[in-house]
Amino acid sequence: MDPIAQFKENQKKAWSGFAPLEMATSTAAPALLRHARVTRGARLLDVGCGTGVVALTAARDTGAIVTGLDLTPELLERARQNAALMKLEVDWHLGDAEALPFPDSSFAFVVSQFGHMFAPRPEVALREMLRVLEPGGTIAFSTWPPELLTGKVFALGAKYGPPPPEGVSSPVQWGDPGVIRERLGQRVKDVAFTRDTLWAHALSVPHFRVFMEAHLGPLHRLVAALEASDPPRLAALRAELEDLTSVYFDGNRVRQDFLVTRAVKVT
Repeated sequence: MDPIAQFKENQKKAWSGFAPLEMATSTAAPALLRHARVTRGARLLDVGCGTGVVALTAARDTGAIVTGLDLTPELLERARQNAALMKLEVDWHLGDAEALPFPDSSFAFVVSQFGHMFAPRPEVALREMLRVLEPGGTIAFSTWPPELLTGKVFALGAKYGPPPPEGVSSPVQWGDPGVIRERLGQRVKDVAFTRDTLWAHALSVPHFRVFMEAHLGPLHRLVAALEASDPPRLAALRAELEDLTSVYFDGNRVRQDFLVTRAVKVT
């Protein structure tokens, strides 16, 4: 298996335990859909839909005709369960953000909440997202700024873990407006940014760390690897993670700010 394909297989396994985090990200979905200005009854694709947080919010609140796509089968199974519980219809697809299984100009809105940013090659994923977006349609996504908590957590993972394969980009680059503008280039117009905040409830900083170790895919895999190979290095990672989190911990909550981007595909 070539390195990029192996990376995707590892990602698929790493994120299979994400479901308990869906509630922690649920309040971000309305912020993304508001910024995207989703219109009632529009055709919408959620890329990296996970357990369906954005897709189902869009189907319920906007009446959009929603399609959700994710790389991880376990997350799509959870999404189907969520849809059944909410009595909502979404067209779920197992698939790759770098090879979307849809014709050109299939959707009026293409969105992603902390999903497409994990595709290894940003230029490939973005090209695909814009390909399936109709001219005049809106692309919108939520990402983690590199200078704030979650971006720094991913930076810690990069510091303590093995380097990614050649050609794999850091997901937190998607949290930099300058990088986003450069990547979107002349293919879009009316680029607009906003910020919003997630509050993760936790009794203490160590409680938050333990929960993230269990369910944040890349961190979970890194902790498991260091437990087996280098316990002192794991202890150092945990100490840094708690020190970092303490800056954002207040009133039994952890503040996680995120960036939301919107742009219109040129005709």
